[in-house]
Amino acid sequence: MIDPITLEVLREAFVSIVREMRVTLVRTAYSSILYEGEDFSCVLMDGHAQIVAMSKGQDHPLHIVPIGWSVKAVREKFGDDLHPGDIFLHNDPYTGGTHLNDVAMIYPLFAPGADGPPPGASHPPPPGRDDALFIFPVVRAHWGDVGGMSPGSLSGRATEIFQEGLRIPPIKIFDRGRPNQAALDLIFSNMRGPRERLGDFDAMIGTCKKAAERIVALAARYGTGTVRVAVAELMDRAEARMRRGIRALPDGEYLYEAHLESGTERLEPLTVRARVAIAGDAITVDLTGTSPQTAGPTNVGPAMAPTGAFTIIKSFLDPGADVNSGAFRPLTVITPPGTIVNANPPAPCGGMVEVKYCVEAAVMGALAQALHGKVTGDLKGGGNHCYVGGPDPRSGETFIFYEYPAGGTGGFEGGDGSNTVRTWTESDMTTLQPIEAVEQLYPVRVERTALREDSGGPGRWRGGLGLTREVRIRATGSQLSVLAEKAVLPPFGVCGGAAGAPNRFWVRRNDRAIEPSPLPGKVSGFPLDPDDVLVMESSGGGGFGDPLDRDLSLIGADLAEGYVTAPGAEAIYGVVVTGGAIDTAATLARRAALRAGRPRVRVTAGRGLETERGRALRLDAATAGELGVAAGAVVELVNPRGAPLRAWVAGLMPGNGRRAEVAAVALRMLALADGAEVEVRAVHCGLLGAARASGGAS
Repeated sequence: MIDPITLEVLREAFVSIVREMRVTLVRTAYSSILYEGEDFSCVLMDGHAQIVAMSKGQDHPLHIVPIGWSVKAVREKFGDDLHPGDIFLHNDPYTGGTHLNDVAMIYPLFAPGADGPPPGASHPPPPGRDDALFIFPVVRAHWGDVGGMSPGSLSGRATEIFQEGLRIPPIKIFDRGRPNQAALDLIFSNMRGPRERLGDFDAMIGTCKKAAERIVALAARYGTGTVRVAVAELMDRAEARMRRGIRALPDGEYLYEAHLESGTERLEPLTVRARVAIAGDAITVDLTGTSPQTAGPTNVGPAMAPTGAFTIIKSFLDPGADVNSGAFRPLTVITPPGTIVNANPPAPCGGMVEVKYCVEAAVMGALAQALHGKVTGDLKGGGNHCYVGGPDPRSGETFIFYEYPAGGTGGFEGGDGSNTVRTWTESDMTTLQPIEAVEQLYPVRVERTALREDSGGPGRWRGGLGLTREVRIRATGSQLSVLAEKAVLPPFGVCGGAAGAPNRFWVRRNDRAIEPSPLPGKVSGFPLDPDDVLVMESSGGGGFGDPLDRDLSLIGADLAEGYVTAPGAEAIYGVVVTGGAIDTAATLARRAALRAGRPRVRVTAGRGLETERGRALRLDAATAGELGVAAGAVVELVNPRGAPLRAWVAGLMPGNGRRAEVAAVALRMLALADGAEVEVRAVHCGLLGAARASGGAS
């Protein structure tokens, strides 16, 4: 056992070391995506591939959680061939990486003597060579370019991983303190901007070295045995907290599904299907039924879906406590091989954060039933990766301007979403790089940055607003690549709330709008002219609750702040503005009329509506006409106690029966009895429109 004061001192010491790692990397990195964007994370691991400590709220779960797979990959490849002075690199998605741009540096550290498993630990490590490997630092950092088909490497139209850059299996880049120069030369010769890449690599080494010094000093002060006991106790404590949270939920099996935007010329949706089973103090998330892997960037390796599932469950059940591997023990995640949540080579994996977000949406939608509607509106859907690259006229080298604009967060019971911030499933990365840094480093000019009005999902509690960023291109030969989700299917509202505005990335050329690809959000190497203006518009969060129940004083404040326009307030919230003030009587009448006019349908189970892509539905012709939709359009069945179910209209039924047919499993996802009545609404699909979103019910 360990006394509680020493335990707390060591816990804080671990976190302090990680925070110092972050400061060190920011101060020494060469690329702005690290020292301004802070697109990296730091963690302390142990020899059994367990997370010991991370900086909660600063380090990104999608960087950190998969590190366990990366460490296991190193151990499986090198076995006992690990020595002081060894350093490893890894970015391979199929063995625990995220996408190729995120490069992990693993810096093994050995205790002074193998003193065996810690006494008193309820989960002692197995005996053997592992016991000599002590607590050690790992950094995973986004490198601005790792080769591939377009500047920045991430591309919305990649069809195989070879187009996304250099794939690094676990490699010993330093052997007992000596650099593997041949491997380093090979790596950096295949990346654009090698000076930045090499500078960031050296910064990562310095960061890990400084952390190792702190760990050695900690062990010298308290003893390696005491440090190991503390780690085991912290793991057990995190496990106990998570199990308590799970026991508070009702046992049962809950289903939901969410969708990704795939395709090249048109929307061909992919589906993540989640079955969340709660039994006592354990949860199993089964993703069987998820779409097969695709010849597009929306795939992940084996680490990302468990990361997404864990992030949601931890956020809802144990949000305030530290994150370590003990909290994972009550969770089992099943990811069928050959699907978009566990793809096989050579599937591209650039859109890993997009798939992770989709897993989170599916798990949250399922958990909503167990949480009695205590959920939030949907989020922006992914990284919003936006790259401009080309020859820099000032230096002749390749410049890579990379931004990933934040969006609005979802509304929740009792509060509106936040405007244009990193979401609560992310880290505290920057929303955007500072204008001064961008214009100093790259041949571009930032002409406008503003909140995007009317973008927050309407609801009793409104979703947060997205942003608008306009960047003028000042160089010849530049190219644009975009990899984003929710550019067609907007972030959904919950408990009757409406969707936020979708992401949109487009080019203004001579005052004319140009769409850089047939499928919004999936752009690869689109040629830009000097004086083109890249317009980045990020999505708003989904709303919570019925928009017609929103307090009029809140709408008045939204109007005054410019968050909502007068036409938007009238159309969505039923607010009538007369002489610059809200007319209460007219508003109440307008709201009553809007409420009475909402289409509702009786939903029954039908045959032939199970699909691999999307969720098919048949709708009566009169209701379809009232909604203004046709076959191939997207609608959603509103869930007053959770997330809505989106479906593609597979066909129209004659008459005015106010009815819809779905597969029987869809009724389970909404917790509806056969024949129940529910509100149905059209989903406005980005720029494609309903007629072009025709791939969903195939």
